[in-house]
Amino acid sequence: MRLFPILTAALVVATLYVIIFERDRAMEFAGFSASAPAEDAATAQPADAAAEIAADNADALTSVVAMRSNAQEISGVVLVRGRTEAARQVDVRAETSGKVVSVPLRKGALVDEGQLLCQLDPGTREVSLAEARARLPEALARVPEAQARLPEAQGRLAEARARLSEAEINLSGAKKLFEDGFASETRVASAQAAYESALATVQSAEAGIAGSKSGVEAALAGIQSAEAGIAAAEKEIERLTITAPFGGFLESDTAETGSLLQPGALCATVIQLDPVKLVGFVPEVEVGRIEMGSQAGARLATGTEVLGRVSFLSRAADPETRTFRVEVEIPNADGKIRDGQTVEIGIAAEGQSAHLLPLSSLTLDDDGTPGIRSVDAEGIVEFHPITVLRDSVDGIWVSGLPEQVDVLIVGQEYVTSGVRVAVTYQEATQ
Repeated sequence: MRLFPILTAALVVATLYVIIFERDRAMEFAGFSASAPAEDAATAQPADAAAEIAADNADALTSVVAMRSNAQEISGVVLVRGRTEAARQVDVRAETSGKVVSVPLRKGALVDEGQLLCQLDPGTREVSLAEARARLPEALARVPEAQARLPEAQGRLAEARARLSEAEINLSGAKKLFEDGFASETRVASAQAAYESALATVQSAEAGIAGSKSGVEAALAGIQSAEAGIAAAEKEIERLTITAPFGGFLESDTAETGSLLQPGALCATVIQLDPVKLVGFVPEVEVGRIEMGSQAGARLATGTEVLGRVSFLSRAADPETRTFRVEVEIPNADGKIRDGQTVEIGIAAEGQSAHLLPLSSLTLDDDGTPGIRSVDAEGIVEFHPITVLRDSVDGIWVSGLPEQVDVLIVGQEYVTSGVRVAVTYQEATQ
């Protein structure tokens, strides 16, 4: 009974001895080479160390995701958000006072150019016109009378000049005789007085001619005054009828019957919607791409799409926004497009090279400049400022980048220019 445990213990001891002290011989006896594992271990150890070093370096770099983007030629369209605006809108106001005697028109009504909007009570204006007209014949009658006085005044002047000439001769003769001793000093004085009297008569006749001419001019002025009075009275009566300055829609009721309008009081508001204007404001970096007459399309907030052409491009920028006003003229015969609707305008321009990027790829540098971060072939991060051209359902179109660029789309906010990163690439969805 004790022999079996003793044999088992001896066997175990022998096995352990062979495994520990005679391992190489045991392996050779079993058909294995002892040097091969040693060599494998010797070569495996450096490989494992290199892998561990590479893993440590990879762990030290920031992991990012990049997308390789290639520039594309896109159709040149300048996108502008704006509003619709009536071609014309006028508050039609009274130019004179009076009570409204016409039946009012209700807002929304379509009116034609020259159509009656408000009619005012004439009051005594017809009497004033008749009085002004009656003054004209009276003024006309004064002209021949004033003209007839002119020849009479001219005759008096001729007679006065003849007497002056005679008085001058008598004075000269009297002075000659006085010098020769044949005439007294009294005669010379008498001739001198006659000459001065004739001279005064000439001056009086000349003044008479001037007065006659003034009378003619006053008569002619009276005619002009009478004609001006007639024109003023007629104009005052004309102002009693207030009409539409152009065809369009009424934005307000016309003045109610019986209401009193003073000069400047509102009769009605008329708005013209055919054609209608699409108004937007273009950034200064895009205004150079737009030309007068360029074709433009637009989509209203309701989904309606329309076509037109650029009819106006401002030469001066808005002082606050530094943008330029642009207007597109659109036919609107049915009046379905209303004033003040929101609209997105696309204006045709020259094509340009651009990249389609996800909106999430945009970032800012330390100065607040919008742009994107990219990586080069060595995995070094770079920052590129960009210009946003337009957006779409697939992303945004930007310019200012190289023809091919690896854009960071994940992790760009956690790195800065000049650092090395661990890059994983994602296919572009363009």
